[in-house]
Amino acid sequence: MPAVHHKLLLEDALQDSPQTRSLLSVFEEDAGMLTDYTNKLLQSMQRVFGAQSEMGLATEQLSQQLLEYEKKNFALGKGDEEVITTLQNFAKTVGELNSLHSELANQMADSMVFPLIQFREKDLTEISTLKEIYGIATDEHEAAMVKYSRLPKKKENEKLKADLVKEVAYTRRKQHQASLQYYGALNALQYRKRVAMLEPMLGYTQAQISFFKKGIELVSKKMDTFLSSVSNMTQNIQTQLDQEAETMRVSQKDLLSVEDTVYMPDKDTEPVNRTLIQKAGYLNIRNKTGLVTTAWDRLYFFTQGGNLMCQPRGAVAGGMVLDLDNSSVMAVECEDRRYCFQITSPSGKTSMILQAESKKEYEEWICTVNNISRQIYLTDNPEAVAIRLNQTAIQAVTPITSFEKRQDGSPNPDRAKPGGVQTPSSDSQKTGAAPEPKDLIAPGTPIQFDIMLPASEFQDQNRSGGRRTNPFGETDDDCTTESDDSLLQQVFAVRFLGSMAVRCGNNQEVIYEAMRQVLAARAIHNIFRTTESHLMVTSGSLRLIDPQTQVTRISFQLEEVCQFAAHQENSRLMGYVVEGRDWSDGDEEGEPSFSAFVFESNTEGEKICYTINLAKEISEAKKDPEALAQLMKNMPLTNDGKFLLLEPETGDENVGAGQEDLESEA
Repeated sequence: MPAVHHKLLLEDALQDSPQTRSLLSVFEEDAGMLTDYTNKLLQSMQRVFGAQSEMGLATEQLSQQLLEYEKKNFALGKGDEEVITTLQNFAKTVGELNSLHSELANQMADSMVFPLIQFREKDLTEISTLKEIYGIATDEHEAAMVKYSRLPKKKENEKLKADLVKEVAYTRRKQHQASLQYYGALNALQYRKRVAMLEPMLGYTQAQISFFKKGIELVSKKMDTFLSSVSNMTQNIQTQLDQEAETMRVSQKDLLSVEDTVYMPDKDTEPVNRTLIQKAGYLNIRNKTGLVTTAWDRLYFFTQGGNLMCQPRGAVAGGMVLDLDNSSVMAVECEDRRYCFQITSPSGKTSMILQAESKKEYEEWICTVNNISRQIYLTDNPEAVAIRLNQTAIQAVTPITSFEKRQDGSPNPDRAKPGGVQTPSSDSQKTGAAPEPKDLIAPGTPIQFDIMLPASEFQDQNRSGGRRTNPFGETDDDCTTESDDSLLQQVFAVRFLGSMAVRCGNNQEVIYEAMRQVLAARAIHNIFRTTESHLMVTSGSLRLIDPQTQVTRISFQLEEVCQFAAHQENSRLMGYVVEGRDWSDGDEEGEPSFSAFVFESNTEGEKICYTINLAKEISEAKKDPEALAQLMKNMPLTNDGKFLLLEPETGDENVGAGQEDLESEA
């Protein structure tokens, strides 16, 4: 007999993945078809047995009827003696045939009909019963998981949590035991069904050969070899069944001897792996059920290449949910649920909120999506690249003095090539030597991950129409509101990633180094949440505006922006350097100080850099009316006489004044 190619693995019973469920559905479908076929086969065999029993009764009646001929005493019965003797011989022969038919009917009942009835009533009924038990255990486990998932985070009740954890562990163990018994019975059914199909026909054929043996000796000898081989085959299958049953018994014992923490959620003992590029498991996803109502569904998610896939239970294969390339992921607070995070597409138009079962799963999912968004999986050795980037991130937030000095000329894999608008190079660039990170940013420089607006200043801006004072050195005289006749007003939806003090403002490398350190620090400290703002570029200033309150978080005069660039490898990253003055030393003019700001935009960073460069050109052209007229002649204008830039992307940017209620979809 051929080997069994498909078998339900008992080791997969606890995980209960959609792949295992899909394979289980194949076994259940096979069991259902087998039940239907067994019933029809049993009807046919019972019909044969009934016909054979009727044959025995008919031959017995024929034998008696033949003997009745002698008792009739026909008046014209001369010469009937030979007929009577012949009929008596026929009656004897028919009587012997009747005994053979009766024996054949009994053999059919014992060796053909009874084994099939026993198989149906014992094995198939057991499968049906175990299926019901398994379904009840699964429903109880799902109900327990729903109650556990609703466990509040803010007002945590230790007794309630302990009770729910015990309930989840109990139902999970119960489901595990039921699934092991159910899987074992389905695996054994693959062997038993073969025996059940072969054994009745074996008994039927042996009974027929025994019946016809006197007349077909030659045929019976030929059949003996065949029947012997079938009998040996049945014995071999039975031996395999015994071995498999023993193996499954030992495996069940080993799988049930695990610790209780295996069944308990949020009891992970292994450390978090931050270098994963593949992840799979159950997550709760939030779905809208109305205008303001939502519902959470527990589905199986997994990553495949650069895509996030979802496979509902019962589905043959999974479907793509979101393209993770260049996507963003952040931790969120959602409906008083724990371990929630949000994944947003590069365009910001698509986002989803997911909930993990434990803190370890929550952190690993965020790290995995973050690694995939960098397209690490496309490299030759993605595991090594992920480990290297994780180590680089650790190094970025560690003082440089704790590391050995880099060898001269060694490449820096985390520094992007110069992008954005080109500006005059520094002395180090002219000589061809790349500046050291410590020459660009002082070791141990703190990083600010959010721009907090004081409550008093917020009230002042509400009263004064959105005006605020720049905490990075801007004076009240410089912080004037943009006039309505500004020749350029362009708004971009951005997310502030961080800012830090830098040592120079005439080198684009300082922007790339600031990007590297800010992103690395966020990865190390698990700071995935960002604040969305609107970056307004005008011909006189840069303003960062709160999209909900329209309050200016921070603003800079355009002449204070001394350097700006976009990341060439990640087109959505851009940054700029602002020059200020430090009067702490008592100098009347003040020492120049520089601060780098890093943003992630919903559109390409090159567009923002292009707009800033155009604003600077307009600002310079204002000093010369002829140059301004020539610039306005070369550039397309809107109906109100402002510069018309590229067509804005939906949800990303808007042109012109009057766009006061912009909100990003990220």
